[in-house]
Amino acid sequence: MVAPDLLSPRTPSPSARVTTAPIIRGFGGNIPFRCTRCRSLSATPSLRASESYRLRAGSWTLGMAAGGGVGSSERDGSLALYEESLNCLSSLITRRTRADGTNKGDNFDLMFDYLKMLELDGPISQLKVIHVAGTKGKGSTCVFTEAILRCCGFRTGLFTSPHLIDVRERFRIDGVEISEGKFLEYFWWCWNRLQEKTNDDVPMPTYFRFLALLAFKIFSAEQVQKPIVCGISSLGYDHMEILGNTLGEIAGEKSGIFKREVAAYTVPQPEEAMSVLKDKASQLGIPLHVVSPLDSGALKDQHLGLDGEHQYINASLAISLSRAWLKETGNTEGINFEDATFLPEQFVRGLTKASFQGRAQIVPDSHLRSQERNFNLGDLVFYLDGAHSPESLEVCARWFSHVIREDTQHSDTQGEQHYDSCNARQILLFNCMSVRDPQLLLPRLVNTCEQHGVHFHKALFVPNQSVYNKVGSHASPPADPQHVDLSWQLTLQKVWESLACSDKDAGLSNTRDHERSSVFSSLPMAIRWLRENAQQNRSARFQVLVTGSLHLVGDVLRLIKK
Repeated sequence: MVAPDLLSPRTPSPSARVTTAPIIRGFGGNIPFRCTRCRSLSATPSLRASESYRLRAGSWTLGMAAGGGVGSSERDGSLALYEESLNCLSSLITRRTRADGTNKGDNFDLMFDYLKMLELDGPISQLKVIHVAGTKGKGSTCVFTEAILRCCGFRTGLFTSPHLIDVRERFRIDGVEISEGKFLEYFWWCWNRLQEKTNDDVPMPTYFRFLALLAFKIFSAEQVQKPIVCGISSLGYDHMEILGNTLGEIAGEKSGIFKREVAAYTVPQPEEAMSVLKDKASQLGIPLHVVSPLDSGALKDQHLGLDGEHQYINASLAISLSRAWLKETGNTEGINFEDATFLPEQFVRGLTKASFQGRAQIVPDSHLRSQERNFNLGDLVFYLDGAHSPESLEVCARWFSHVIREDTQHSDTQGEQHYDSCNARQILLFNCMSVRDPQLLLPRLVNTCEQHGVHFHKALFVPNQSVYNKVGSHASPPADPQHVDLSWQLTLQKVWESLACSDKDAGLSNTRDHERSSVFSSLPMAIRWLRENAQQNRSARFQVLVTGSLHLVGDVLRLIKK
């Protein structure tokens, strides 16, 4: 997360010691922590066995504060050295599933050995953190919190997972991804030491473990201390192969971030989950505060930087965490908490400026726009959201239904080329991991859209481009698409077709059977099909919902932004 500069004005001089704030987001949570030497904030999880799931599964967001110059546009390292680091990272990727314990490098207990090898076992126990866990919204909560604290005058850092296009996206300093030079400095420090000290019994860590260790190195260098506050965002069914099959079991794992003498915050939860969270807090003798969704009026006629009605509860949790951290650390000077109607100015600026790629993001196709300069937003528009659980797909469907209705109204009122519901075509571009159940995902998406009057004209199923990619921006899928295994995409298609056959009112448009869906052997082929159809049907707007996988969202962004 973000932390304030306690020793200098809100805009510190280059020579001033800067307060910094890092954040970690993951299945275990997001943690900001704070530095004693420069009074910075950093993030890291407690490495207790009961919280091992946080390193075994899921994505992390780790925020950190940085010294001056970090995150600038300077390119300190050569392209060759950067590509070499990406090749090294690629060598750590395993095809095994998260719950597969046969790979030694993915053994949780070995994390303690890796930390000792990197001389981080002592420093990370001192990290001062804001820790956030949850199933849905933990990333958005961290993004909001980081933005709030940055607008309060603090240097900030954020480490997120997964990245969408470039691995350096995982490390953002003051809202800007880390420079190649700074990334390489920390990467090779960790890589070389692990190469020297690992062996057959303690092999190199797997890809995600290494990135977590790299994050620990960055934040421990900031000399941070104990936890300050923690929070749990909305809970739901996800990563059940690791976290458990009931909401109670999942809540029990997530509540592992609770700590004695550290205040905890959460959002309204299902009764089964809330009961477990309250019991855990009671056992530790700590208060558990339940926040309510943010009243939009508190933003002074402005809008959240992240779109979607669900973001108001994430924003409220971020506000509570930020306020608690500021008060607990004595950094409230110049921040007005007395106004009961409006939020402090710094909070409003942070909430309205927050940004998060691949979450409720709208991107007109630049390829068609470059050819048709006078064509509104272009006749092919991508609506991207990395939702991948039943609950998040329902939220995604509500967002999509709302924004495409606004899109039509906007084109009409602005005097641009008008698209009504008759000549706007909604297309689904979908993929999900094979560990997920499409029988739970697709009906939730389709039925929610149908309830809001949205009927998909067609569904396209593709493998993720990144499945075949090494870590880096220049990798490509296999040269021969005929050798791509499409069995999973064909399974998804069957589920889709069964929805159409079992309920003609299930949100699917009335098209012929062979036109309801298609499976493509590569994402570029699907994008090409979309562009060709958009060009052949100039009177129609193609509104493409891309969802089911953050990796798919990242792959689409990489292709359409070229």
